[in-house]
Amino acid sequence: MANDILAGHPRRTLPLQAVRRDDVIGAVEGTLADFLAGQTAALDGVDPALGGFARAARDLVLAGGKRLRPTFAYWGWRGAVDAAEAVDPVLPALAALELMHAFALVHDDVMDDSATRRGHPAVHRVFAAQHESAGRRGASVHFGQSAAVLVGDLMLVWADQLLARAPLAPATLLAARACYDRMRAEAVAGQYLDVLGEAEPPKWSVERALRVARLKTAGYTVRHPLQFGLALAGPAGDPAAQEAYHRFGTAVGEAFQLRDDLLGVYGDPAVTGKPAGDDLRTGKPTVLLMLARQLATPAQRAVLNRIPGLAPDTGDVDQLARVIAATGAVARVETLIRHRVAEGVAALADAPIHPDARAALTRLAVTATHRPA
Repeated sequence: MANDILAGHPRRTLPLQAVRRDDVIGAVEGTLADFLAGQTAALDGVDPALGGFARAARDLVLAGGKRLRPTFAYWGWRGAVDAAEAVDPVLPALAALELMHAFALVHDDVMDDSATRRGHPAVHRVFAAQHESAGRRGASVHFGQSAAVLVGDLMLVWADQLLARAPLAPATLLAARACYDRMRAEAVAGQYLDVLGEAEPPKWSVERALRVARLKTAGYTVRHPLQFGLALAGPAGDPAAQEAYHRFGTAVGEAFQLRDDLLGVYGDPAVTGKPAGDDLRTGKPTVLLMLARQLATPAQRAVLNRIPGLAPDTGDVDQLARVIAATGAVARVETLIRHRVAEGVAALADAPIHPDARAALTRLAVTATHRPA
């Protein structure tokens, strides 16, 4: 049994199902649910504790989310294939992106010590609470963080296994895998720069904050999923489509992160599913905060300089949020978002992709960057 888990049943494919083109998210959800049920049952058969461990991963993945990455990948693929092409063979590959995203969320929550994710306690907090209620030895916080790191690792392995189940030609899978690997490497590199920025904020700038956004978010949210979808259409993708997806994905992906920066300060936790003000408490050098420091008056800058080491007091966070808005930084970020969305949409104007894909991606550029959560 243990060897089966490690091997990931490489010759087994998921059962194909008829999928309406307007229900790709539902099909991805079904693919994830089927895959995770099998993986959870397999680990449960090894040891009951492993079943609970796997269920923590499963519950996060199935707890909701925008499913943007598989959606962008789908339209990247749809833009390059015949209109009658069935989506079923690429569903495991699309769903794998959601597992990779869940891996990043779990590790990000550990690094930021976030309390909630998708409206529920973050994974490391769940395991810490279990450890404490069971009366086990050692520090519950350390146990929770250690278990969550392993949950993230498991989801990254599961993403690889699910991608390998896509019944596609070897050359197509190889091309998709190369894009997938670049996406993962860039996301990790961007996350490291994000952590480094918190440790040395005086060395940060708007330009460097944008570089983090391009690596950490734009690449693995929009640009690489689009190019991943194009690779799933066949290894010899049209270079002009590749370039259009690159330009669109970079611009819209940056706009997505800029919106995330605003939601991290001004979003409603009941809607976003995570606390507001975490970036302010840690002093994360986001584009929003870098612009606020750049635009601030001396009096405003004196308030902003309190951010590193800020106590988790709601009143302090609210005051800082008001000061940031007063500097004009929020309005400047909104302008940056609009310009990037326009730039992304313009990149698709003459791209050699199907018109329905162009229309869908244009809609996504707006909905992904003007959202409440």
